[in-house]
Amino acid sequence: MLRPRIIPCLLVHKGGLIKTRGFKDPKYVGDPINAIRIFSEKEADELMVFDIEATINKSTPNFNLINKLASECRMPLCYGGGITSSDQAIKIIDQGVEKVAISAAAIKNPSILSEIANSVGCQSVVAIIDLKKKKSIFGDKYEVYSHNGLVKHSIDPFALTKEFENAGAGEVVINFIDKDGLMEGYDIDMAINFKKKINIPLTILGGAGSLEHIAELIRNVGIIGVACGSLFVFKGKYRAVLINYPTREQKIKLCEKALDFYFSERQNHV
Repeated sequence: MLRPRIIPCLLVHKGGLIKTRGFKDPKYVGDPINAIRIFSEKEADELMVFDIEATINKSTPNFNLINKLASECRMPLCYGGGITSSDQAIKIIDQGVEKVAISAAAIKNPSILSEIANSVGCQSVVAIIDLKKKKSIFGDKYEVYSHNGLVKHSIDPFALTKEFENAGAGEVVINFIDKDGLMEGYDIDMAINFKKKINIPLTILGGAGSLEHIAELIRNVGIIGVACGSLFVFKGKYRAVLINYPTREQKIKLCEKALDFYFSERQNHV
């Protein structure tokens, strides 16, 4: 039986590992290579690494760093940052990376997803959608952003998700900017809504502060990717830097109990 993937998400800035809150106030948390070694030892399901400045600076992917990351990684690796062409994606995959993540380039030109998928396969193409909540007297809504939360796009996020699926993405990551670094839990309702809209793997990022938050997301949404940043690089209320990840036994128990609840609830509503 398929299980949810529990995925550490690492942010790279100028070669160092950082963590943000609301895409702001970056805090240095160490060396990304060392973090990858630790997550490999802890047998993480998968790993996401994003260069958060590449698109803003119109930089190409840091192939030297990517090579070092892939060389140390013993789990499926997804890399994003500055990817704008299928040639770049092929070069990254050839270095041992399993997936490439695209955001701004895909919003500008969704066909880039088709081009990359035709070159490396849909299973290696991940589309990232960064969302920020806008409050109004008519009700809250989410708006699409790119360039590390600096550029807003007048696009319906659900329509964009479906467009990315149709263009060839093999997975969609929904990243909630307002939840980033707060460690107060995921936006469950929106995660459920997105799961209903697409037929490809979905990963939710932004908000995890405990293993219970992960379990809550799985209980309500089912088999998805559950990505976490702060939870796996900080420890305790004072946010001391400590790379951590649940043991294999903890992970299996958490996922099985959460999925049992999810499927039993679905059965009760049939």
